[in-house]
Amino acid sequence: MELFDLSDRIAVVTGGNGGIGLGMALGMAQAGATIVVAGRDSAKNADAVRQIEATGAKATAIPVDVLEEKSCRALVAGTVEMHGRLDILVNNAGINIRKQPEEYTLQEWHMVLDSNLTSAFLCSHAAYPEMKKSGGGKIINIGSMMSIFGAPFATAYAASKGGIVQMTKAMATAWAKDNIQINAVLPGWIDTALTRRAREQIPHLHDSVLRRTPAGRWGEPGDFGCIAVFLAAPASNFVTGAAIAVDGGYSVLG
Repeated sequence: MELFDLSDRIAVVTGGNGGIGLGMALGMAQAGATIVVAGRDSAKNADAVRQIEATGAKATAIPVDVLEEKSCRALVAGTVEMHGRLDILVNNAGINIRKQPEEYTLQEWHMVLDSNLTSAFLCSHAAYPEMKKSGGGKIINIGSMMSIFGAPFATAYAASKGGIVQMTKAMATAWAKDNIQINAVLPGWIDTALTRRAREQIPHLHDSVLRRTPAGRWGEPGDFGCIAVFLAAPASNFVTGAAIAVDGGYSVLG
């Protein structure tokens, strides 16, 4: 179906070597996209490439440190050099440090904000001229249900993910004239390495999530393949500046 066809599209996914990022990469790959896996861990990058290639799609990996502007710009330049263009950028890389707000050090605060928010700005800033040159593009930013809710253990994370939504809206209005659509996806409680650590740190979290989520389960990385395809494909050409919850209904009960 042409509306969801990503053939000949080149997609960069930061943090694409695991979790939600890999789930999105696999979904877009099945729709025909060539995937560039961008992450710090070369072994994980290579494993993700193998998984994507197993679907019959094309994939490569480029190491990146999203905390470094030069590295973000090198990622975009390397993608264009290798594939000739950049059509889709998924800003997925991120971390969390779970503490009460008074326990954060300034260094920890900056680490979370820079990893989750500033990195998305840097990669988008680097991608913009290439997308404009080729007549348009798609940027998908990964927010969180913490873009909507607060939590006592997630002050820095919530600030960064709230910032993602507002940055998405601002960039969407700025770059609409260049046929670049920018949207945010807000995951709920998803079964990833990040949330497995949360279950170790937060008592009764697992049962609490199940009680609160109408779908009655934790999300899985594979749940993000379809939303990635939609936001990356021509089907979403008139959708920009949106923040879409993918949370099994968790936020509906807010």
